[in-house]
Amino acid sequence: MRVSVSWLREYVDLPADLPTGDLEQALVDLGIEVESIVDLRETVTGPLVVGEVLDIEELTGFKKPIRFCRVDVGAANGTGEPQEIVCGARNFAPGDKVVVILPGGVLPGNFAIGARKTYGRNSHGMICSAQELGLGDDHSGIIVLPADVKAQPGDDARPIVGLDDVVVEMEITPDRGYALSVRGIARELSHALGVPFRDPADAPATGGTAEPAYPVEVRDTVGCDRFAARMVRGVDPTVSTPGWMRQRLTAAGVRSISLPVDITNYLMLELGQPMHAFDADRIAGPLVVRRAEPGEKLTTLDGVSRSLVAEDMVICDETGPISLAAVMGGETSEVLASTTDVLFEAAHWDPAMVGRTARRHKLFSEAAKRWERGVDPALPLVALEKAVRLLTDLAGGTAGAEVLDLDHVRPLSPVTLPADLPSRRVGVSYPADRVVELLEQVGCAVTRGGDRLGEDPGAAGVAAEGAGEVLTVTPPSWRPDLTDPADLVEEVVRLDGYDRVPSVLPTARPGRGLTAAQQRRRAVARSLAERGWVEVLSQPFVAPELVDQLGLPADDPRRPAVRVANPLSEEEPLLRTTLLGPLLGIVRRNVGRGQRDVAIYEIGAVFHPRPGAGSPPAMGVDRRPTDEEFAAADAVVPAQPRHVAVAVCGEIEPAGWWGAGRPAGWADAVEAGRAVLDAAGIPADRVTVRAGERAPWHPGRCAELLVDDVVVGHAGELHPAVVATLELPRRTSVMELDLDALPAAPLAAGPAISTFPPALIDVALVVDEAVPAAEVRAALVEGAGELLEDVRLFDVYASEQLGAGRRSLAYKLTFRAPDRTLAGEEAVAARDAAVALAAKRFGATLRGA
Repeated sequence: MRVSVSWLREYVDLPADLPTGDLEQALVDLGIEVESIVDLRETVTGPLVVGEVLDIEELTGFKKPIRFCRVDVGAANGTGEPQEIVCGARNFAPGDKVVVILPGGVLPGNFAIGARKTYGRNSHGMICSAQELGLGDDHSGIIVLPADVKAQPGDDARPIVGLDDVVVEMEITPDRGYALSVRGIARELSHALGVPFRDPADAPATGGTAEPAYPVEVRDTVGCDRFAARMVRGVDPTVSTPGWMRQRLTAAGVRSISLPVDITNYLMLELGQPMHAFDADRIAGPLVVRRAEPGEKLTTLDGVSRSLVAEDMVICDETGPISLAAVMGGETSEVLASTTDVLFEAAHWDPAMVGRTARRHKLFSEAAKRWERGVDPALPLVALEKAVRLLTDLAGGTAGAEVLDLDHVRPLSPVTLPADLPSRRVGVSYPADRVVELLEQVGCAVTRGGDRLGEDPGAAGVAAEGAGEVLTVTPPSWRPDLTDPADLVEEVVRLDGYDRVPSVLPTARPGRGLTAAQQRRRAVARSLAERGWVEVLSQPFVAPELVDQLGLPADDPRRPAVRVANPLSEEEPLLRTTLLGPLLGIVRRNVGRGQRDVAIYEIGAVFHPRPGAGSPPAMGVDRRPTDEEFAAADAVVPAQPRHVAVAVCGEIEPAGWWGAGRPAGWADAVEAGRAVLDAAGIPADRVTVRAGERAPWHPGRCAELLVDDVVVGHAGELHPAVVATLELPRRTSVMELDLDALPAAPLAAGPAISTFPPALIDVALVVDEAVPAAEVRAALVEGAGELLEDVRLFDVYASEQLGAGRRSLAYKLTFRAPDRTLAGEEAVAARDAAVALAAKRFGATLRGA
């Protein structure tokens, strides 16, 4: 929102000597972000004066028309002699008054003006256009001052062209639509500075008549709860927008188009009420306000043909849609240079409808920006009255006595506010009288009386005068955002001053640190990162077709998903039930951009809907929910266990002159699972890894991760069909594990360290290839007894000599006694016992035996 301070002064008595810094601080104190404050007097430096063109000599022989002008600038040039200036514009004649910048002046963009020879003549200065002065985009000709301008040659031109003003640019938050107007900002400044405010909407307006200004039918009173219109006939189409209005529009960043359209834009900026001007002669038959029908199209004023949907509101005549309601008008009914009969429309539209329509069509007009934030429904007739008066005063014509006003507006509901609630919530004492005073400043109607029951007035915050008293507050029509007691508390604090609210850091309770779950998640993340995995954070939203792409069975518990009510993307409206979908999407994106070697992990929540969960109960913000309300709300919230997942593809060890490297495979995913369990504090003897089967893993290359015989995760290579569907590299491997399913880590005992030397013995056992290596290892551990300190698989070998379906598993066994040096016979006996148990269980034989 950009507005000139001179415009604000019409409605609020700002101090004449108010510094721009104080103006900015006043707005910031009100919660309005100030982007910039520009003093236009400083944008053009040096002598900028009024000049009168004495004579013009047309210069020939050049590629474009050039004119040599003699301009009277009075005594501004120090001599009183006519100023010689070369100019290429053609829109002025001798006797016209123009704007001249003399040598030594500097235009916006640090463009310095001097005396120079050009086109064979000496030119001393420049005759300026609006664009050169930074007043607009018009560079088709120079500024010709109106004949009635009471200025003499040599007078300062800044006040005449509007360069003596200050322009404030503000960023308005979405809940303060009223501030997107001169009316709203002026009212706010009157609160901040304690100066009188004159409401531009506080003006008489002709009410609706039995005979409408134009026949209109509103078929959807939810999307449009008020529609008003007035007619002006016989307008002089040659009359241009007056300079004072163009200056204010330009300062606000709005382009001047034509007088009727400029009037609607001017009143939108002044009042906050968007309007539309129709060429009445181009409308065919009565108007109908309704939702769009399937297949309808509309070419809007920007020349774009738009396909409409059923949620869009449109204004139609007999030919079909002629305006995309509240967003932009249509080409077929726009005001032209020949328009003589103008139909002004001012309505009130549903903010949610307008916001969705603007985003759907990517058409963020100034009108839509205001509608989606909320517009005062009491403004249409006032805006029409002002528009009709401005048009008839400036361009003649006759205003019709008929006024259309279809009013279905429902008044805002009163809000019950405990008088001491601001004090208790904020920690500053606000007496009840002060609360009433501030709310009335906002424009609220406040009724005092009644006692609040069922709540301890001193339960929190600061006890205030009037504790127990209840206020009934009816918000003004221009504040649709005031719907809850918390909104009113915010207004009290804002107007009383945020600077009065103390900044107090809460005292941390002693002995509170990270929870066990937080410590576990950090340990897991640190462990994976130290092993070379890169952490990623993905969006928790997925597409409905993901479960089919992952090949999940029809009865898989990961198929039911929670649908988001207002998704960021209609293509991904569901919450994930597994981390693998978003994680594999990141893999595909990286591979598609040339990063072939990927090893990533994510720790995050998945969401499982509760069976039979309905809608959550409605809970306000004026009190603490009851235990029953908490329980009812919690029963609807989906279960959100915390998972960890990894995905890997490409080379895990790069190839080079040092060797062939190693491609990533299912074993790396399994090892990541082991690393997670180890970091989580689960002892290795409680962890089991065995063959399993679960989508989306390859049936023969999937491992189950168990803790105390309970499955907590899976790891392995993805199914080839999944790899093909998701366009992933071959042999892509993943692991997913439920961190919340892990038991609490046992108290870790200090390791027993023996000072005696170990005995190292290698064994190679030949077993069927279907026998899991982990089970063979478990048999060796059990058979070797207490002397076995460690066992590690260091080689897997298969050949024709071993036989079909057979493989060799080589283990390194470490034996050590805590109290003595082992004799060779003891170590061999323990080794033999371990091999014997493996032979008994799996038919294992020593390789080479």
